[in-house]
Amino acid sequence: MKDRNSTVNLSPIGNCATAALIDHEARIVWWCYPYLDGDPVFCRLLMDEQEDGFMDIVLDRFQRAEQRYRPNSAVLETTLWASDGSGIRVIDFAPRFIQHERSYRPPMLIRRIEPICGYPRLQVRIRPRFSWGSASPRKVMGSNHIRYVGESETLRVTTNAPVAYVAREAAFVVTQPIVFVLGADEIFPADLEETSNRFEERTRSYWFQWCRNLSIPLEWQDAVLRSAITLKLSAYEETGAVVAAMTTSIPEAPHTERNWDYRACWLRDAFFVVRALNLLGATRTMEGFLGYMRNAFALSQDGWLKPVYGLVPSDDLDEVIVAALPGYRGMGPVRRGNAAHVQRQNDVFGAAIMANTQWFHDQRLPEIDKSALFQELERMGEKAVAVALEPDAGIWEYRGRARVHTHSALMCWASADRLRRIALTLRAEDRAAYWSGHADRIRTWIEERTWNAELGAFVESEGSETLDASVLLMADLGFLPPSDPRFVSTVEAIGAGLMRGKYLLRYNHPDDFGEPETAFIVCTFWYVLALHAIGRTDDARAIFIDLLSRRNAAGLFSEDLDPATGELWGNYPQTYSLVGTILCAVALSRPWSEIA
Repeated sequence: MKDRNSTVNLSPIGNCATAALIDHEARIVWWCYPYLDGDPVFCRLLMDEQEDGFMDIVLDRFQRAEQRYRPNSAVLETTLWASDGSGIRVIDFAPRFIQHERSYRPPMLIRRIEPICGYPRLQVRIRPRFSWGSASPRKVMGSNHIRYVGESETLRVTTNAPVAYVAREAAFVVTQPIVFVLGADEIFPADLEETSNRFEERTRSYWFQWCRNLSIPLEWQDAVLRSAITLKLSAYEETGAVVAAMTTSIPEAPHTERNWDYRACWLRDAFFVVRALNLLGATRTMEGFLGYMRNAFALSQDGWLKPVYGLVPSDDLDEVIVAALPGYRGMGPVRRGNAAHVQRQNDVFGAAIMANTQWFHDQRLPEIDKSALFQELERMGEKAVAVALEPDAGIWEYRGRARVHTHSALMCWASADRLRRIALTLRAEDRAAYWSGHADRIRTWIEERTWNAELGAFVESEGSETLDASVLLMADLGFLPPSDPRFVSTVEAIGAGLMRGKYLLRYNHPDDFGEPETAFIVCTFWYVLALHAIGRTDDARAIFIDLLSRRNAAGLFSEDLDPATGELWGNYPQTYSLVGTILCAVALSRPWSEIA
């Protein structure tokens, strides 16, 4: 029996301001309030077996549960059945729709419980924790609400259920729908049942229309749509940031200290998210991310970009250990913040520039001052070509060493190459020649210094004998054509050296925490794309189909996968992995013309 906190059982809801994770039996086990990086007032995910930090429903004589998303939406429906035949339907969502020509997305969760059969008897248990699990709030009852009051924050739960029963966690029979609105300590000035119905209808309509406008492949539509919706939920619309995942400190493998806080915006990860959503025709995330990067770049005194920023770029990301939370299945430590924000990761400039390239080629996008944007990107480019061949922590964020990493140099080459292409679009031939010169210089270095003839592969870093999955992006980024014998040989060498069963490791050498134990899911997707690029499409499809079978009950992935058991590990839902789902589905799907 899987632990009920396992990522196998968690389904996200959200509205691009806040998000929560709900298990298969409708227990809310994770909710950072008020925003994606806030205090986890429901923190049961990181509290092991302690009976606190959640909201759930205890159905008398509970027998089984069923769960699904309402079609093409972020509205979750859980049905709980009792052994006497009675049952309830639980609807969970975060309101999101257009109101007064603005996006309405408050830091609010709405839960509606509907009796569907018999006379269900249940308890509602609401047990938030404050200050990262260290404080139990004081309950203050009102006529139709309960306030959970801490030293510096208050959560209000407004309901049409009998408040006395809820406050005492006493069982009662449900004969008509009851509603719970969780959010700010403000009076709810409307009828709860009517408002929740209307909010749900408008939220479902929003998501349905958003999905309807996507350009999706013929095959694997369910995987693509669920991945796309979840990527959208990972965007903090207020600033344009995109979090790498909604959680912190779920370890990459059992009983390891590879526990990180991913509730922040890595420019590299956000670039991949923007790219995947652009591929489906959803460009607004890119537009918001551009504004976010401008604010991030404005903080720099010397043109340097950090690899990761907070939801507000100036936020403090200093990494601290949270003592009050024991960790996922008791596997601490739990971390808040991420020390990667002080690292040098030279590939970040390529990610920033490439994320903006579409502005110069896509006529659907709003009018902007392209010359001004080009000048801004050129300033990033100057930094990229200056550091291209300098040591850094690399894409895998090594904490104990620095090298001149192939992937970092490759992304710096992409910085110069994309600026060359943009300059040609703007008919600035002199600037195109300038950036072409830098691209050629970096290309020569990569080809001469990171090719290992003995292995028949481009390797992790200058003079290395180590394989690294990130070099699989060479063809995708346009550095080499897929037909280049060196790329074909590299793909084959990586498959032989890094595959564990059907899944790919990032690398197989010891790092700061020993040798990796789990496969990094996006690396397997990169391998699938590389196999397809070199003409091994049947092999690519077989691996892709197998990997899709490893999604959890919500149709999503975390960061890592145990090759031996297929169990998911790492922070969740992981945007990198969902991007891989979309890119591979689009690349491998049969064309729509087959059914036209």
